[in-house]
Parts: sequence; structure tokens; C-alpha cells
Amino acid sequence: MKRWVLFAAIVLAVALLAGCAPAASSASGTNPAGFWAGLWQGFIVLFTFIISLFNHSVGIYEVNNNGAWYNFGYVLGVMLFWGGGGGGAAGSRRR
Repeated sequence: MKRWVLFAAIVLAVALLAGCAPAASSASGTNPAGFWAGLWQGFIVLFTFIISLFNHSVGIYEVNNNGAWYNFGYVLGVMLFWGGGGGGAAGSRRR
């Protein structure tokens, strides 16, 4: 029974990681990447970076974007996924 649970967990993890794989330039010249694409690419930046080490046609940043909205989504996605809220800057209070 435990083997089936472990097998199911491994299959689920592989499926989730495969869903994070980036596409090769998702934006065309007439339709640049916007806020939502930046947000998603910010979420998957670690997986994209690891893939880009082995596949040189994959980049971690969409160069064909609409500017500030894409950048805002990208940075927001990275902060939300990696916890860049600055909570650790306050430190813990000692008694």
C-alpha cells in the first residue's frame, strides 16, 4: 500500500514539474508578453533557470515584452514565489 502512495506522489511531482517547463518564446512580434506572462514566468524562474543551463534556446526572461507591465508581473511573481516580502529584515526580537 505504501509503495502505491509513494509511486503516486512521484508521478504527481513529475507531472507538476513538467507543467512548469517554459515554452520557447511564447510572445510573437505583434503580441508581446504582458503582465500575466511576466507573473507566470516569475513563478517558474528557478525551473527555467535550471533548464536553461542544459538547453541554450530557453531563456529566463522574455525579451519580447510590453515593458513595465511585464517587468512588474515578473518581479511580483518572483517575490510571491520566493517570499521577497522583507519579513526577515525585521529579525526576531530578543527578550
